[in-house]
Amino acid sequence: MDTEERRRDILQLARRAGSVEVATLAVDLKVAKETIRRDLHVLEEHGLVRRSHGGAYPVESAGFETTLAIRTTRSVPQKGRIAAAAVRLLGDAETVFVDEGFTPQLIASALPRDRPLTVVTASLTVAHALSGADNATVLLLGGRVRGGTMATVDHWATRMLSGFVIDLAYIGANGISREHGLTTPDPAVSEVKSQAVRAARRRVFVGVHSKFGAVSFCHFADVRDVEAIVTDTGLPVAEAQRYTLLGPQVIRV
Repeated sequence: MDTEERRRDILQLARRAGSVEVATLAVDLKVAKETIRRDLHVLEEHGLVRRSHGGAYPVESAGFETTLAIRTTRSVPQKGRIAAAAVRLLGDAETVFVDEGFTPQLIASALPRDRPLTVVTASLTVAHALSGADNATVLLLGGRVRGGTMATVDHWATRMLSGFVIDLAYIGANGISREHGLTTPDPAVSEVKSQAVRAARRRVFVGVHSKFGAVSFCHFADVRDVEAIVTDTGLPVAEAQRYTLLGPQVIRV
C-alpha cells in the first residue's frame, strides 16, 4: 500500500466510523504510529480531518456529511453544556424554531415544561423529544426526509416556514467562519435553515468549537445575523472576541 492509498483508507475509515485512533491505525495498517501521525497531519492540512487527542475525526464538507448517529457519540458533554446555556437565552419567547442535529435535540429536551411553547422543527428526533411534553405544541415541517439526519427538506418545508413569524430560532451549522458565515453541505438543508433565519426575530447559533473555521458548500447566514453564539471553551478567548466584533454575544461553556 502506497502513501496516498493509505491516506485514502484512513479518511474512509474516519468517515465510516466517525473517528480514528493513531494506535489502532498503526496496528491495522502495519506502519509506525509516527507515520500515521504524519498522514493525519497531511489530511488535516487538506481540510479533510481535524486532529484530536490520540486520533482524528472527519471534517464535513461539500461532499461529505456525518450522520446523526455519529454526532450523538462526539463531544457529548460539551454539547450538553451548550444546550443548557442556549435554553437560558429563551427569555419570554413563545414560539421557537429548533434546528436539526444532536445539539438542537438536546436543546429540545431541556426546554422548560412549565410554560406553553410552540416549537417548529424539521427534525423528527426533536419532535419525538417533545412529543410527551404537555405544554409544548410541536409543528413538524413536512417534506423529504433525509435518512442520515432524520430531518425534512425541500419546498414543502420552506413553504410552511415562510408563513411563520418565530420569536427565537436555535440554529446549527456544519461550519461557521468570520469570512463565510454559517454554512452547510446540502443546498436543500441550506434553504430550510435560511428560511428559519428569515422567519425568526432572534437567532442563536449553537455548535462545538470544532465548527469554527470550517467552511462548507452552502452559505445560509452571516455571523452578524445571530444575536448569540453558544459554544464550548475549546474555542480560544481571542477567537471568541473576534466573532464578538461582528455583532453577536459569544458564550463559552
